[in-house]
Amino acid sequence: MIKQPLNKPSGLAWAPLVPTHWTVKKLGFLALLKSGDSITTDDIKDDAPYPVYGGNGLRGYTERFTHGGEYALIGRQGALCGNINYAKGEFWASEHAVVVDPREQVVVRWLGELLRAMELNQYSVSAAQPGLSVETIAALKVPVPPLKEQRAIADFLDREAARLDALVAAKERVLGLLAEKRRARVTRAVTRGLDPRAPLRDSGIPWLGEIPAHWSIIPLKHACSLIKDGTHLPPERTMMGIPLLSVRNVVGETFRTLPDDSLIDEEDYEVLCRAFRIERNDVLLAIVGATLGKVAVVGDMPRFHIQRSLAAFRANPKLLDFNYLASCLRSDWFQAILWESVSFSAQPGLYLGSLRDFVVTRPPLEEQRAIAARVSTEAYKWDAIQSAIEHTITLLKERRAALIAAAVTGQIDVEAAA
Repeated sequence: MIKQPLNKPSGLAWAPLVPTHWTVKKLGFLALLKSGDSITTDDIKDDAPYPVYGGNGLRGYTERFTHGGEYALIGRQGALCGNINYAKGEFWASEHAVVVDPREQVVVRWLGELLRAMELNQYSVSAAQPGLSVETIAALKVPVPPLKEQRAIADFLDREAARLDALVAAKERVLGLLAEKRRARVTRAVTRGLDPRAPLRDSGIPWLGEIPAHWSIIPLKHACSLIKDGTHLPPERTMMGIPLLSVRNVVGETFRTLPDDSLIDEEDYEVLCRAFRIERNDVLLAIVGATLGKVAVVGDMPRFHIQRSLAAFRANPKLLDFNYLASCLRSDWFQAILWESVSFSAQPGLYLGSLRDFVVTRPPLEEQRAIAARVSTEAYKWDAIQSAIEHTITLLKERRAALIAAAVTGQIDVEAAA
């Protein structure tokens, strides 16, 4: 990129120098910032004339509109407060979005990308949930180029961001294909075994099909000495205590504590342990929420208990190897019947009683261990490939953010770079 000389102090910590012909203004002088209007869930439909934009973009459609034109929108509340979206035409802006209405002629795309570069979420106020104060944001100062340069910056960023977004999308498609192939390999291992020459027989279960002739099938209730879900006990936000863990602690295929885990006191922990204790080699399955179906095996960990989003399975070692059980639960065929059994209310969930009747394949124990070992060995290879791709995606997103920041602060001459 072609660098532009920066020799004028701006007084801004995040952009200390700007081109000499740029001005610096309070954001509130440049644009009116105002939260949108409240709207009920019942008024948001899948099909209606006008889009509804909230703090995280499009929410649905409605029969009326509050704004017409093109605007940048700032997310006002929640974990994604400070994020930037755009709305064009006639639309409804909800109370969770701050509409940025220019007081003077500006290029909306330039203004939106300037706001994105400012990382407005750093100004959020923590309460029940993070939120932005319109007054605080309006008082922030911003560098303002002439209108012609605003257009050039917007065009440059549209072009360059689209190129980087296409690269990220391509990498994410590779991740999706990788995940599919990984699941397919696990599925084949726990339905056909490792010997492609082994004779097959009909399992008698349509969705399972043929399995090796010397294998059997077994319901989970017969293969496991423990099948229990977690507690509804509300966690206490204290500095000390025993972790009460949930599906968020399933990271990849591992299960671990995190710095901000919920905690319970000793007395509550002992009450929960009267029902059951979590042990090493227990297999945990997410049974509530969008991440339903995630699986992890408990390793050597300090004391903890589990929340309602998880169920614990303890394989009977005379019947099932615990790692083999985890592989069965991760397989495509098991995940498919898992989601077919989901009941939807506020969020997807499973009735634990139905899980007890789900079946898994049962090879001889030595063969189970061999299958689990092969799956584990291949998992390390898949993990290495996945980590490399994810690292590349992170670098591309960082490059995108740096490019936006450089362009809107005048660190590159976008007209010369066009």
